[in-house]
Amino acid sequence: MPRITINGREMDFDKGQTILQVALDHDIEIPHYCFHPGLTIPANCRICLAEIWQPNPRNNNALEAIPKLMPTCQTTAIEGQVVRTDTPKAIANQKAVMEYLLINHPVDCPVCDQAGECYLQDYSYQYGRSVSRFKEAKIKQPKKDLGLHVLLYSDRCIMCTRCVRFTREVTGTNELMVMGRGATSQIDIFPGRPVENELSGNVIDICPVGALLDKDFLFQQRVWFLKRAASIDPLTSSGDNIWVEHNEGKIYRIKPRTNMEVNTWWITDEVRYGWKFVHDENRLTLPRVKGREELDPSQAGEAWNAAYEAVNKGLGGKCIAAVISPMLSCEDAYLLGTWMLSIDPKAAFVVGPVPFSGEDKTFPGGFTVRAEKSPNARGVKRVLNALSDSVHDFDSALAVSRSAEALVITGNYPSDWIINDLLRMTEGKFTVAIDTLENRLAELADVVLPGATWAEKSGTFENVNNRLQTFERAIPPIDFCKGEAQIALDLTALRQGVRPETCNAARTRALMADLHGLREFMEEVEAPVESHKVESDMQIVEL
Repeated sequence: MPRITINGREMDFDKGQTILQVALDHDIEIPHYCFHPGLTIPANCRICLAEIWQPNPRNNNALEAIPKLMPTCQTTAIEGQVVRTDTPKAIANQKAVMEYLLINHPVDCPVCDQAGECYLQDYSYQYGRSVSRFKEAKIKQPKKDLGLHVLLYSDRCIMCTRCVRFTREVTGTNELMVMGRGATSQIDIFPGRPVENELSGNVIDICPVGALLDKDFLFQQRVWFLKRAASIDPLTSSGDNIWVEHNEGKIYRIKPRTNMEVNTWWITDEVRYGWKFVHDENRLTLPRVKGREELDPSQAGEAWNAAYEAVNKGLGGKCIAAVISPMLSCEDAYLLGTWMLSIDPKAAFVVGPVPFSGEDKTFPGGFTVRAEKSPNARGVKRVLNALSDSVHDFDSALAVSRSAEALVITGNYPSDWIINDLLRMTEGKFTVAIDTLENRLAELADVVLPGATWAEKSGTFENVNNRLQTFERAIPPIDFCKGEAQIALDLTALRQGVRPETCNAARTRALMADLHGLREFMEEVEAPVESHKVESDMQIVEL
């Protein structure tokens, strides 16, 4: 394997990689703005320039210096190269580039949403000057509304053109362009063509400064207060990897999590902005039993006990049919299934309705938006088939329900999902509904148990390509909701007269593998890769 030396460190690289790519692969920082691994390389920001020495085959491969600084983002790595980004010449260039970029920048970091995750801030501190030498008046640029989700603060733009290349190369929609010349250049939209493609929010992520901002997140939270949990797309069958960013029990935004085998660097706007149902004012928050007075939040424990007793009493000795939602995790499906089989060993299972919207759409850059709008239909079916021989698609739900005396129905959809066939199933039957939002089923059910959304629990989803991926809990369940798996454990413990255990997704997967032959949940499940933590170089002084 060929080797290269960067800033005194010798390392291997793959043929065809650029110097910057090699450095990033080995955790060597070379400052860069215009380079993004998912886009073409224009080498227009110029801050990554370095001094390079390389073997000259005409002189017995003796190292010879290239007479000018070269862009590491665009220069291909070759065997025996020596690269330095810390020489006086390279450092002078870094300082000059930062000075040019900040000449017309408003330096409004205290009010900028990008503060705390801005390359301009970071590189100004690491590579820039401590004071500005520019005394003239700055050129003022306008603020622009680019589309449904995107705002442009042109003053802050450094013309890296990442956003322009994204709309040309990834989405192929070409809404963005560079308008004007020199210091008056601006990013703009073509007349009458706002940035409203299905992947539009990604231009906000790839902007290295505070120029492109998210209308939804604008002035909502300082990023250094946010915590994040590794999660999976909860709305479609794609299995896209995401970060759920939250603070004090509230979600503030969803960001893509890089996975080159699933979603690369991108997510859809549907996933990015589709989490609002988690904090919907119509969330079910307390259990209720038909015919009994509803208890207030101060009596939440009594409400759960009364509901659990009503469920076990209403289901006891009856023939049960269950609708298990494809919005639930594999662990939810497993524990709910084992609980119902402990009551009725011949219980019939139906996989809940799987919503579809249009057809799959693949963009020129290779990203596919899935028409199937459920994250785990395959995982739920896989688990239920391991538990029972009586598993049916939702098309057969009405027929299956005719032989049942009691129903357990789970939802967890992000919007109203109740159809007339589902309501007809409940006629004359004791019905337990486990759901997250108020709907017609919750009004008719004998017992309603408030479930938890995907963000309030951990578990596993199986995507359209049968890839099993785990996700972490981001926030605690809202108010007095409980995860479906926890509800199943509580009900099982109540029937057995023992103390309920706390649900643990990893332990549940081990049970699935050991007791029911689902070895893939131990051997093939993909867990989130730990992200590299950046240590601050700020000195802390004890007072």
